[in-house]
Amino acid sequence: MSIRIHRPFVAWRPLAAAIAAITFTFATAAQAFASPFILVDVQTGRVLDHQDAFHKWYPASLTKLLTIYTAFDAVRSGKITLETPITMSKRATSQPPAKMFFKPGQKLTLDSAIKILIVKSANDVAVAVAEAVGGTQEAFVTKMNEEAHKLGMNDSRFINPNGLPGKGQYTTARDLAILAVALRRDFPQYAGYFSLEGITTGKQDIPAINVLIGRFDGADGMKTGFICASGFNQVSSATRNGRTLVSVVLGTDSLAARADRSADLLQKGFVSVPSGNETLGSLKPDAPGQADVADISADICSAKGAKVRSETRDEVGRMKTQSPYIHERDHEPNFVFAGLIPGQEPPAPDNAPKAAAEAGLVANVPVPLPRPASF
Repeated sequence: MSIRIHRPFVAWRPLAAAIAAITFTFATAAQAFASPFILVDVQTGRVLDHQDAFHKWYPASLTKLLTIYTAFDAVRSGKITLETPITMSKRATSQPPAKMFFKPGQKLTLDSAIKILIVKSANDVAVAVAEAVGGTQEAFVTKMNEEAHKLGMNDSRFINPNGLPGKGQYTTARDLAILAVALRRDFPQYAGYFSLEGITTGKQDIPAINVLIGRFDGADGMKTGFICASGFNQVSSATRNGRTLVSVVLGTDSLAARADRSADLLQKGFVSVPSGNETLGSLKPDAPGQADVADISADICSAKGAKVRSETRDEVGRMKTQSPYIHERDHEPNFVFAGLIPGQEPPAPDNAPKAAAEAGLVANVPVPLPRPASF
């Protein structure tokens, strides 16, 4: 189902916007657990705001940003091209949702695969990309960690290309900001991938998960993620008057909360006067780092968490955001093709919707209803 922001679009209510611009208070309710965040100016690397930016956190599907970076690097080196066929293996197609439900042996181009990773966050396609680029998933993950180390992501470690939970996979808000800035800096020619409003397989239209695209002024990326242990995460970018900002928000309690916090942070960065001279390179932890990765499953995947999420949806399931900086989209989404190489797509299996519905809780990853991939 296509999800619409609950509040009707009203072009910048002057009083509400002015009050919000002065206070910059987050619209969402206070949470009992930590919610790390960081806001960075891409051109200068200057840190504009941060909280618990070195706190170890599960990346969830934000992992796919490093998968994409590693794939872009392979294109840059000439190892593959955007038109290289990506073959779906049995291992890839066995991944839990979110997924495309492609069959073993079916092929799509790397170009389509990247679009699917960003818009749909498909776990099956992430594994297929890893195998195509690295030869094996394990070799690709080794390359991911090498890339992370070269970028200076010193508090991150990855064990798979899709972000499904597992022991030894973690990151921080600071490290994710380093990655987001690197994607914009090292591969500016591919920035358009992250601002896609939606994709079409030729049979199905899939709107972008990132609700800021088309609804927050200047929004142009990047990625969302969710598992029980991490809560709702989001890396966002926006550009106004030639200036690009990146925000990282981790551990919010709902789809709406991560959008609200991201929008409020970005707006703050665009209209406030920066203070301090810390950069991503010079930023130091506020306190000694913790040995264990934060796990907020008890807050997120519980009756309490379900109640919080239900309160951010209206009676027909539409998401209710509170930030005054998020407005209704003023046009229908533009869907670009991202699907199988033409001529090989079979009829949709009768049991695909049932399989997705029965996935329920896979590897401690509950499937929200409606699923995040549906908006």
